[in-house]
Amino acid sequence: MARRHSFIRQYKLDDVCGRCDYVGNPDRQEHLYATYSTVEPEFWKELAEQNQYDFKRSGSKGNCIEARELVIALPESFQEYDRNLLLQLFAEQFRSTYGVQCTAALHHNKKKTNYHIHLIYSERKVLEKKEIKRASRNMFYDEKGKHVRTKKEILDESGNIRPGCYIVPKGEIYEKTFFDSKEEIFKHSSFLKDVKQMYTDLMNQLVKDEAEKLSVFEPDGPYLATKKIGKNNPKAEEIQADNEARKEWNRTVDEALVVGVPSDEIAEVKQKNISLPVKKSIQKEGQKPGLLRAILQKAVAVLLEKIRMAAAPEKPELKVDMEIFKQMQKVRRKLLGIRKSIREIDDQIQKKQKRLVELTGLSGTFRLKEKKELMNSITDLISERTKQSSLLKETVTEAGYRSVDSFMRAFNKSQMLVEEYLKTQGGIENGNKSSQQTQQKKQSVLDKLHQYDEEAKRSKSSCKRRENVPKKGMEVE
Repeated sequence: MARRHSFIRQYKLDDVCGRCDYVGNPDRQEHLYATYSTVEPEFWKELAEQNQYDFKRSGSKGNCIEARELVIALPESFQEYDRNLLLQLFAEQFRSTYGVQCTAALHHNKKKTNYHIHLIYSERKVLEKKEIKRASRNMFYDEKGKHVRTKKEILDESGNIRPGCYIVPKGEIYEKTFFDSKEEIFKHSSFLKDVKQMYTDLMNQLVKDEAEKLSVFEPDGPYLATKKIGKNNPKAEEIQADNEARKEWNRTVDEALVVGVPSDEIAEVKQKNISLPVKKSIQKEGQKPGLLRAILQKAVAVLLEKIRMAAAPEKPELKVDMEIFKQMQKVRRKLLGIRKSIREIDDQIQKKQKRLVELTGLSGTFRLKEKKELMNSITDLISERTKQSSLLKETVTEAGYRSVDSFMRAFNKSQMLVEEYLKTQGGIENGNKSSQQTQQKKQSVLDKLHQYDEEAKRSKSSCKRRENVPKKGMEVE
């Protein structure tokens, strides 16, 4: 069974204190189950003041970003875990990984269909020694918050202080520095990808049912994500039809990968024949039903042509005494077997379609009956083709891999590594190298094979395993 994608979104907050109160206040939330914070509430007030001060001093336009928030969707089965300790686990995982403070709340939505966590975090680390500066004399600031030398510089023609200008009296605090600069990591696009992987790994360690395990969708990869259909959505039928078209593209991607079309080349087809046309279509005609499906149909045709062009005789299997590579070869053989079945179905469809064209314009009871039988047969074959194509992804996910793409990347790298190893082995034997050197070389190759295999599967995180997660009723030490 194919894995669902994890759902984690990030938001910028321009009122962190208000947001903390909103997500963690039982008077404002109908289904609030637990709250947890790594710091006292005063922390967020000081953080907001620091950010607002620095923002004003910088002269930047727009809204000041005081903090950021992650919304993490959880599997419904997580309700069986102790809510307080589950929330603590997620918050402390973030703090230990990124070294910043956070506060979190565990919720259900109003209809109790979405079990989720709100995690608000600081982009700044606290300074070991706080700096507080007091004015040794009256200090004057203009509308931009810039310090000026004299009072005259902030007065209007009537001698009044201009709106937005202000004075800090002698002895008062004019600058407080409690926090370091914002961490650059949180501004990078890679951060959200990394945090999604971190929490997806954590959730996969907690789930008991293999069917509930999740994967992280890679937007820059060859696949297309399907769209979630909410309850009572008036556009449910349209979204479902679009999702079926997306799935057809994804199945075709798997076929292309199996026959050897490079993932990067498929991603280029996706960009040129899907992403750009969709963007232009929306700009020109808006969101119209059926447009996406028409674009995807053309893109699938382009990819199918690449599959036909790429179909080449398969290389003989490499013979090597390495179990990890043998297991990869076993999965590869299954994929090739499925692809062979698909090719045979395509040949049958092509023959029947050719015969259907020959019957065009011909009349008679026998001809009409043959046409009907051909059309029914083609429909059945297309249905069987879809099933066979779906088996490609099922085969690799059952073997523990994230996708056909991740498996093929690992297999291709592994095959090149083993080929090089076998060539080297021939050289070592001819050169009478020691058995110790031979064993060292083999172990080095095995280590790399395990690395490639692990990268293609879900990555391991340093968080606690499921058996260490507290259940309901367990006490905190």
